[in-house]
Amino acid sequence: MSAFKFCSELKIGQSKVAQGQPTYIIAEAGVNHNGKMELAYQLVDVAVDAGANAVKFQLFHTEELILQDVEKAPYQQGDAADEESQYQMLKGLEISIENCRELKAYCEKKGITFLVTPFDIVSLAELKNLGLDALKISSTDLTNTMFLQQAASFGIPVILSTGMSEKSEVERALATIQPVNNQVVLLQCTSSYPAPESQIQLSVINRYKQDYQVLVGYSDHSVGIGVSPYAVAAGAMLIEKHFTLDKSLPGPDHQASLSPEELKEFVVQIRQVDMMMGDGIKAVQLCEEQNRKALQKSLVASCFIGRGELFTSENLVAKRTGGAGISSVHSSQILGLRASADFAPGELIDV
Repeated sequence: MSAFKFCSELKIGQSKVAQGQPTYIIAEAGVNHNGKMELAYQLVDVAVDAGANAVKFQLFHTEELILQDVEKAPYQQGDAADEESQYQMLKGLEISIENCRELKAYCEKKGITFLVTPFDIVSLAELKNLGLDALKISSTDLTNTMFLQQAASFGIPVILSTGMSEKSEVERALATIQPVNNQVVLLQCTSSYPAPESQIQLSVINRYKQDYQVLVGYSDHSVGIGVSPYAVAAGAMLIEKHFTLDKSLPGPDHQASLSPEELKEFVVQIRQVDMMMGDGIKAVQLCEEQNRKALQKSLVASCFIGRGELFTSENLVAKRTGGAGISSVHSSQILGLRASADFAPGELIDV
């Protein structure tokens, strides 16, 4: 039995995250605004037009996040002549808490939920009074215990990515959060840009659900529309995916992000999977009813059966009857009874 017990349903904005609910879709704008608010507003518009539940940005103070001489991550590196450090690159991608407040107001006007991923303790503290509906924690802070404790204390849903981590680290993070906050969505994630299909590990989604009694989702870094529709079929209740206005823009994430047109199709495909998933209750579907009547079998006499004779597996047979008669599912209740009348071969059995 799991040592963890998180809530089985939570609300982010106007939408629920739970089994049987439509997949919660986060359009990840990230830093694809390139530090320009006019682009950030356009990204919100694209997310709204695509039908996403939320649009998410990133908040960080570069000096609080990284040492100045740290090289870029491999996926962030441009051509060989690019000698810009990761610090310099990130400095040009900052937005402020005031910018976040403005974007939140714009999102409220547009009818989409505004979310943020903070990347340092100062940025996290700045978000405390912003009135967020949920807080996204990046894989980079899964092992940052002090950060997780502070984030959990906000008392709002925590969406936690688990890229670059071991099982023990995921459990330690959950154990840190649970004592003060049981509203968690745990996201399977492979932190590579793009993530190779052979290393996606969709089966972890169901493992998380079983092991930790937690709502689960998927943070998608696969190519194009990619893996997310399959992740929904595997049990993900929340999906996030990067998007951009233009893949040719300069910056670390544009090329691996969805275009506006792809984001629209991304949402369409996930909603199709939502529809196909149904309610999880096995029952005869409306489209099956006539086929059920025509194709399922009932009991008939396989030979002449005289009045008073015992019904046996030798004198009864199941055949298609167009829905008439006693279903063969009840054969065990009929065998051993005595016939109340004569039955000719092929005649429907009646008791």
